[in-house]
Amino acid sequence: MTPQKKNLAFNIYLILASVFIASLVVSNLIFQKFFSFNFLGWYNFEISVGILPYPITFLVTDIISEIYGKKKANQVVIAGIFASVFSLVIIMLSDIAPATNWSPVNNEMFHNVFGLSILAVLASMMAYLVAQFVDIRIYHFWKKKTKGRHLWLRNNFSTISSQFLDTFTVLFLLCSFGVIKWELFGLLLLNGFLYKLLVALLDTPLLYFFVYLFRKKFDLKVGEEIELIH
Repeated sequence: MTPQKKNLAFNIYLILASVFIASLVVSNLIFQKFFSFNFLGWYNFEISVGILPYPITFLVTDIISEIYGKKKANQVVIAGIFASVFSLVIIMLSDIAPATNWSPVNNEMFHNVFGLSILAVLASMMAYLVAQFVDIRIYHFWKKKTKGRHLWLRNNFSTISSQFLDTFTVLFLLCSFGVIKWELFGLLLLNGFLYKLLVALLDTPLLYFFVYLFRKKFDLKVGEEIELIH
């Protein structure tokens, strides 16, 4: 691979990592708003808006796992941990800082919107750590088992299992922290998992498309990965 292509591959890796981190942090900040929508008259979802960007993180780690390898996927997960901790510190300091009399957002309003984000970030980080590492491990297990073939198999097996684990863990912790009532646990678990299952199935064509573009651009064989020097 030419130095120009290696540089391009590294820049794309940085973009994927930034999309991953942004999706993760934003999902923790907006989680308190819940909405409902009817899917094709089949099922009425009642879920947090924080769940909307979250499946993107699993698509991104699957792309990175496929193209850049397990080590780079794990690096992005660890970077997401630091970003979450940093956002948590900023939220805590901002919540403590007293608002002026003329501030458009007063102390109470700010705390109501972002105060619980501290617990959300903690719960999300714990669930995220478990789910992402499980996702990457399962993905590479099936990649090795199928010798780089059957991309749909490892994508769906890894994402569906890790998404259920993530949904269960984060809801269990939020209910334990008193952020969400226990009577909503079952409904939110079902809604969250069904939504993530639906997204996991829908993102398979996207994964195939991006992997196809990478392989064509960087002349990669099936199962071959880009080794970044940076």
